[in-house]
Amino acid sequence: MIIAVASGKGGTGKTTVTAALAANWNAPVAAVDLDVEEPNLHLFLHPAITGTEKGYIEIPKADEGMCTSCGACAELCQFKAIALIGDTLLTFPDMCHGCGGCIAVCPTGALTVDSRELGELCHGTSGNIAFHMGRLRIGEAMCPPLMKLVKHDVFSAYEDDSRDIILDSPPGASCPAVCAVSDADCVVLVTEPTPFGFYDFKIAYEAFSVFEKPMGVVVNKAGIGDRQVYDFCAEHNIPIWAEIPFERHIAEAYSTGAVITQAVPTLQPVFETLRQSIQESVHA
Repeated sequence: MIIAVASGKGGTGKTTVTAALAANWNAPVAAVDLDVEEPNLHLFLHPAITGTEKGYIEIPKADEGMCTSCGACAELCQFKAIALIGDTLLTFPDMCHGCGGCIAVCPTGALTVDSRELGELCHGTSGNIAFHMGRLRIGEAMCPPLMKLVKHDVFSAYEDDSRDIILDSPPGASCPAVCAVSDADCVVLVTEPTPFGFYDFKIAYEAFSVFEKPMGVVVNKAGIGDRQVYDFCAEHNIPIWAEIPFERHIAEAYSTGAVITQAVPTLQPVFETLRQSIQESVHA
């Protein structure tokens, strides 16, 4: 089972929920931080990192001596990572998405495979929780290629394992968030009941609902704001799986990097119910 914990914007408590959910899971589980631009799940789970490796993307390398200036590669590339200016073939590695199409269509073999570093992949353990995360290279513009490497490593590692996987997705509803949610069996959408939270929640719901996956909501900071989130969920038949109250001692717990169910034991039943709701939605 693969669960994506997502949110319409940053700061809603998505990583807080991911950490507490992993800590209260009742089966072997892997917690995966796919927010490779700003990973912070490790600040809550405090894993012992046992392995780190570099992640790379394949990019084209041009041999101008073999280029006939046909322009097939530049015409194919939708990201303008390769261009033909007069008879000069130019490549822009930082814009390349690594599809390999330009190399495939080159009739003379003027383009060959090179690589550029995306960032690093880390793995380790936090108690009984397997831990994985990616960290984007400083200056790297694109998250999804490194996210795909992290997912490939995780899914390969547990292909023959019954371990469930909880993905801490990037915030928002852009390409990185969609990349995280696309492989999930279930989406947990974390929001807060404020006008700004509701606005971004609607965008995220519209983006992720097209996948037609089971989806439920966690309302963080319940008790502030207004009823717009609740009314929207009722109108669209979106179940609210959990509410985390807006209380000072909960905020103090996550501000110090604590798993909130360990610091505030009264929240454990909330996450037990959340876990059961997720499992029932996937197996329904």
